[in-house]
Amino acid sequence: MIAATQSSKSVTAPRPAISPLCELLLARISCDGGATRSEIANELAGFLTHKLSPGEWRRTAETQIGQLIANGLATETRNRLKATDAGCAAAASYLGTKSGERRTWTEIRDLDLIGKGLGLAANNPSRLKMALRPEGLRALILQSVYQLPVKKNPSVSKLRAQLAVVALERAFGNSVKSGFGKGAAFTSKAGRTLAGQLSLAPRDFGTDQRLVVALAAEAVGAVQTDHDALKDAVFRNLGTKILAAQAVSEPKVLSVTPLHAMPKAANDAAPMQKGTAAQSKPDHQVFVATVKAAAAKHAEGWSGNRKAFISEVWQAIRETQPAWDLTEIEFKCMLAEEHRLGRLVLATADLKDKRNLHALEASEIAYKNTVWHFLRVEDD
Repeated sequence: MIAATQSSKSVTAPRPAISPLCELLLARISCDGGATRSEIANELAGFLTHKLSPGEWRRTAETQIGQLIANGLATETRNRLKATDAGCAAAASYLGTKSGERRTWTEIRDLDLIGKGLGLAANNPSRLKMALRPEGLRALILQSVYQLPVKKNPSVSKLRAQLAVVALERAFGNSVKSGFGKGAAFTSKAGRTLAGQLSLAPRDFGTDQRLVVALAAEAVGAVQTDHDALKDAVFRNLGTKILAAQAVSEPKVLSVTPLHAMPKAANDAAPMQKGTAAQSKPDHQVFVATVKAAAAKHAEGWSGNRKAFISEVWQAIRETQPAWDLTEIEFKCMLAEEHRLGRLVLATADLKDKRNLHALEASEIAYKNTVWHFLRVEDD
């Protein structure tokens, strides 16, 4: 008689699908030592009570805790909730960390959840640790919101230069995704003033530090600019996203207002909304052709050496192209960029005529070690 043997394979039960709110609660429960219901309600309130009343939040939390226990992801002993092995795995998957790694709530809140709030991958812990310092968190916010080139611990001058490039791209209507300089060639004042156009109240902030502090706070909707205020704003934005996702999965349970609107990154691949002012922004070709035509009408000099004051060309563009909605600093920096790319030619005033001193001063564009005053006009 031949004994038939059957090889048995261990089958892992599929992980139960849980709601976005359950994932957030599970992140707290999976911490070293677990959490009481009161701790969950109090410590996660800052994520959600800008959308839910305290009473609504507590009732919602109780419902989500019940679901976690029912799904075998958490247990409760002597009023303390702890994650099961399956719950720890689910929390690790949500946070993007290693399963089975027990960590404190402070670590998860100030690193992993900050990363999730900013859309940053958790597989780069050294980068996320930047969030533990005010200047590091500001840099992470600006890198995330404006899609800046990633660099660990960038200086405020580096951030200013990168933000100036973003502002220059927006001046061209986000229609150009590459080919711009690094922004460092602009003088610090010009670059800072240009980057300041990204603010809700465009201005020269006086220093690179003030620029970075203000733009980071605006980017996450923080009223104050200190470290705690920035973290709280990131948590609120994450909570808003979670509630929006929760409303989709449980539309009868929650009614959520739209997400906080963050500034649109200059190289965002998504299409621009119809009817926005940005649709009127010029691309390279339109900008150069229009500027050259305006310069030809204001040029002086002899054939082969005709030049127009930049200030006069700016006045003509401001009057004839209001739909471009450009500021003077944007216009001048766009001219500098087109000169760098060889699409038009700027010139400096070697001999300054006192009779034209006002026009010369109004025309100045400082770039690297040169100050330009004129736009050359090529004769056909």
